[in-house]
Amino acid sequence: MKYRHLFFDLDHTLWDFEANAKECFQELYIDKQLQGRGVDDFDAFFSAYSVHNERLWGEYTKGLILQSELRWRRMWLALMDFGVEDESLSKAMSVEFLERLPYKKNLFPHTIEILEYLKNKDYALHLITNGFQEIQDQKLQSAELQGYFQEVITSEAAQSLKPNRAIFDYALKQSKAHPDESIMIGDNQEADIQGATNAGIDTVFVNHLQVVPEVQSTYMVHHLQELEGIF
Repeated sequence: MKYRHLFFDLDHTLWDFEANAKECFQELYIDKQLQGRGVDDFDAFFSAYSVHNERLWGEYTKGLILQSELRWRRMWLALMDFGVEDESLSKAMSVEFLERLPYKKNLFPHTIEILEYLKNKDYALHLITNGFQEIQDQKLQSAELQGYFQEVITSEAAQSLKPNRAIFDYALKQSKAHPDESIMIGDNQEADIQGATNAGIDTVFVNHLQVVPEVQSTYMVHHLQELEGIF
């Protein structure tokens, strides 16, 4: 085998963040009676949140905002789009969202099957994630994924965020792996693909959204089952 250590991203690659987040928002939308506050279109509200969340995560990974600011401002900005200027509501929703989210279980199709397949072929499986330690640990437990990974590398433990080289170097050290025998599997072209490439690690771009690639990867798949053709 050319590769021995397979490093996976979690959110948006294996764990379906959008589906899980939407479930949480549907619950909060009802519990907080947002329709009566002027948020009259749930789908538009969730879409607004998704746009703000993606932009703020980009700022967070660049070190422009703090984790605490990211967590509540994405809610606040989404509510502001509907004329709801309520900072306390935004912060309460942020806390409850993060309490509920890790207990959701939606995975992308064939996640369990491909992890079983790779484990049975004696690959060493690991995670590299920019998520928060406690939350990511609970996601793995809720989705029954924790038994598949030897090392779970979070940005919190590494004191570095993808795409910075430091988190990949930390992951290699923790897993006792060499770049030549390692490969990164993820959905984010900048954080996962460009970041791993800069660290001398081959890559698989998991193109769930069928986008036109802007970053060169070693391999590209459109669904997880296609990984069987590589490994």
